[in-house]
Amino acid sequence: MPDPWLSIIGLGEDGLAGLPPASRDALDRAEIVFGAPRHLALAGIAGPRGREWPVPFSLDPLPALRGQHVAALVSGDPFWHGAGGSIAARLAPREWRAFPAPGTFSLAAARLGWRLEEVACLGLHAAPFARLRPVMARGARAICLLRDGAAPAALAQWLAAQGLGATRMVVLEALGGPRERIRETRADDDFALDCAAPVAVALDGAKLPPGAGLPRGFGLPDDSFAHDGQITRRAVRAMTLAALGPRAGEMLWDIGGGSGSVGVEWCLNGGRAVTLEPRADRIANIAANIDAFGLARWMRAVHGAAPGALADLPPPDAIFIGGGASAAVIDALPPARLVANAVTLETEALLVALHAARGGSLTRIALEEAAPLGRMRGWTPARSVTQWSWP
Repeated sequence: MPDPWLSIIGLGEDGLAGLPPASRDALDRAEIVFGAPRHLALAGIAGPRGREWPVPFSLDPLPALRGQHVAALVSGDPFWHGAGGSIAARLAPREWRAFPAPGTFSLAAARLGWRLEEVACLGLHAAPFARLRPVMARGARAICLLRDGAAPAALAQWLAAQGLGATRMVVLEALGGPRERIRETRADDDFALDCAAPVAVALDGAKLPPGAGLPRGFGLPDDSFAHDGQITRRAVRAMTLAALGPRAGEMLWDIGGGSGSVGVEWCLNGGRAVTLEPRADRIANIAANIDAFGLARWMRAVHGAAPGALADLPPPDAIFIGGGASAAVIDALPPARLVANAVTLETEALLVALHAARGGSLTRIALEEAAPLGRMRGWTPARSVTQWSWP
């Protein structure tokens, strides 16, 4: 087979001095070299041979250069929060070859003595800090790539606002190069560090208090979500998610989403979700919850009603109907695991009939909570929920 025309070359802050022979040879043979201005400068590429990536970033110039020797300079490991995956998706496997270098995550772990397999590695240079919500807890560790020198201070403020102010922060600048600098602080300290890009921050939750961070499993407190009262309550939500059985990468349709709480917890357990809601004000709450939990990559809200709005949704692995169940909606659903909840007699009658006709599992959920009763306390029942799951 002919040699690939594109070389994806990982470059560190030490520039050409840190390139192994194979990477250096691929760079020397390249007629055209793409890279960010910083990478081109580190590699000493100037003149017409060097080309900066378009702004906003785009890979469109690459395919037009087939037949020439081309190099793309990227940071460290091209396939760990780098451009390698995007490039590989655009080209055939025989068209490119990658030459990785140690990335920021590996360098940070080497400086700190952390086992990298036990550390969450996040690219927050182009993602919200809220991605850390399901990660940071007592004893947790994370290494985060950040966008610029102002980001560490902003991250410290965000952590403190989340009740995670005791998090140890190690600010790591220009790792692997002559400008390398490593300093330590706490998120709730008066952050006065002047930082320069490229920058990453290592977070250590060893000193966080017990109970800090989001709990694992199902059934987050109701006040964790923005809602107008239309929410699948905590205990019922936990039982609903247990019946749905989230698995990594699976797609959930949450029909009649209300606050989107079921979709949020599905995604926090590794899945993807589309939440369908006919009311615009509730769509705003769902969008706020998506942002608050950092789930924009995995969850979206769709303004519409079933069954009419179902046609344009991606194929589901599981479906939850929290409101608006009807025979027409049920008949329009594609094959998938299905859980439907009912609080009205009419919807309950529908689920009872579906259970008789199709089988599955039919459960009545009755909850009572202790509340003041005169000078003492008594049990106050909530509305019972009938739940049908199929198959």
